[in-house]
Amino acid sequence: YEYIEGGEIVGIDAEIAAAIAEKLGLEVQIEDMEFDAIIEAVKSGKADIGLAGMTVTPERMEVIDFTPSYATGIQVIIVAEDSAITCADDLFVEGANYSIGVQRGTTGDLYSTWDLEDAGLATIDRYSKGADAVQALLTGKVDCVVIDNEPAKAFVAANEGLTILESAYAVEDYAAAMNKDNTALYEAVNKALEELIADGTVKS
Repeated sequence: YEYIEGGEIVGIDAEIAAAIAEKLGLEVQIEDMEFDAIIEAVKSGKADIGLAGMTVTPERMEVIDFTPSYATGIQVIIVAEDSAITCADDLFVEGANYSIGVQRGTTGDLYSTWDLEDAGLATIDRYSKGADAVQALLTGKVDCVVIDNEPAKAFVAANEGLTILESAYAVEDYAAAMNKDNTALYEAVNKALEELIADGTVKS
């Protein structure tokens, strides 16, 4: 959904931000920050909008508003090709004690914490970047990585010996995060996004 290419931040979220800004006659300035800092940046007004493959959750809705969903996300599990973990259910077997790499603050982190760590079935290792979690998998520090499907495909393509399990960990809706008090911008962004979805520019 976003990555750096030639020193520029590009990807689905960057393209959606640019398309919304064009409709509204605004200029986009993209700030690269750690995922778990985005909601606070939107709440404090440091950022006008948070676009980062962010899942709509009840907890997040308490502190920020979400636009209509612009994509369906899938949390998947990356493992080494010879891993004993062959499907998502393997993580939930009684007595299981896997170490799971996640990007801090993402739903991969939240879900695996609630489902597995809190139940005593796994240890969650949190990293500031998804690439760091994948590196930990490559070096044997974790048994698997729970992460969004889009970056997962790129990580597996770039690293030999890794694979994505067929069974998804979770399916979720992605939307842009906005400040609850900035109603004029929120309504304008919603209208622009709905038009972009309706005309097929954004394929939700």
